[in-house]
Amino acid sequence: MSDIPENDQHMPLVSHLTELRTRLLRCVAAIFLIFAGLFAFTQQIYTIVSTPLRQYLPEGATMIATDVASPFLTPLKLTMMVSLFLAIPVILHQIWGFIAPGLYKHEKRIAVPLLVSSILLFYVGMAFAYFLVFPLVFKFFAAATPAGVEMMTDITSYLDFVMTLFFAFGVAFEIPVAVVLLVWIGVVNVTYLRKIRPYVIIGCFVVGMILTPPDIFSQTLLAIPMWLLFEIGVLFGGLVSKRGEHPDDASANDHDDQPPATQA
Repeated sequence: MSDIPENDQHMPLVSHLTELRTRLLRCVAAIFLIFAGLFAFTQQIYTIVSTPLRQYLPEGATMIATDVASPFLTPLKLTMMVSLFLAIPVILHQIWGFIAPGLYKHEKRIAVPLLVSSILLFYVGMAFAYFLVFPLVFKFFAAATPAGVEMMTDITSYLDFVMTLFFAFGVAFEIPVAVVLLVWIGVVNVTYLRKIRPYVIIGCFVVGMILTPPDIFSQTLLAIPMWLLFEIGVLFGGLVSKRGEHPDDASANDHDDQPPATQA
């Protein structure tokens, strides 16, 4: 049996657009359903997210709200962002459902693990930021506050800051997936990645310096995991490369990836 795309049939553009609209509506519905379930806990969610900063505030100091509507809108905005993050598996599943019918079986075998691992790594990156990076960052900021200045952070500014870091660390932890994809589609090979390893290590420390306070400990805390994730990506990229170079697989792919014959 030839390895051809499943449901390989020509569909008019309108049908593709209709399916895309349906899947987008499902994504939006998933976000709002999660938001509806979390709406009653908006204040508690903000309390949890602000804990890493509040525990390092000086005694008697509190967070402040400089806008009239901030006490209501800021926790609401945070809950919406949390709903979006929690809906990522559903969103990626809908994306997969849209593109999967056009993929070959051997492409699906590698795409599914990459999809699952990308979700898990994104959440791991966010957890890494919350439990390890935030305490170090806010402890440094609290210690660096000049004498005579009381540290009283605005709740909206704090939300913007932590959301940026959450997203940055979530994306940074996608390094293994990005490396495997680059090797899989042939943009780079494992030999080249190993050759540029010293530059990658320097780049990791530069990124760590940008995303963390200017102290060697927190910079290293981000740079080393990024480097290790790069090495994991190189390892799995080598496995993907070797699998693609297998004679049987190569011949099968060359035969199976041909478009199905069109009947006269």
